[in-house]
Amino acid sequence: MLSVLIVDDSEEFVNRMVDMLVDVDNISSIQTATDYNEAFRMLDNKIHDVVLLDISLPGKSGIHLLQKIQELGWNCNVIMITNSSASYYKQQCLKLGVTHFLDKTNEFDKVPMIITSFSPN
Repeated sequence: MLSVLIVDDSEEFVNRMVDMLVDVDNISSIQTATDYNEAFRMLDNKIHDVVLLDISLPGKSGIHLLQKIQELGWNCNVIMITNSSASYYKQQCLKLGVTHFLDKTNEFDKVPMIITSFSPN
């Protein structure tokens, strides 16, 4: 079973994702964070198998968090899901090891299918 962390400051988006993921068979827990610091504390205290991460966060960006995840060697699948879908951001995130880079507006519905393809760490 997978543990999922959703990192996004949009309450509406987070609620929509939780509603979509709550019935996915291989997910055992869903947690949420609204900014870099909260997400970092949660990742530092518990292993998460999947992190849904937005680029635009209050304070430090999702890219900063992605860099920290890589730097610390935390073993999780990161799905970047953002409205900042310019190719510059996509290339930067792919270099930092995201498993998927999705446009929040048009591709959010792909997340449950993607998560079902992951195995627990």
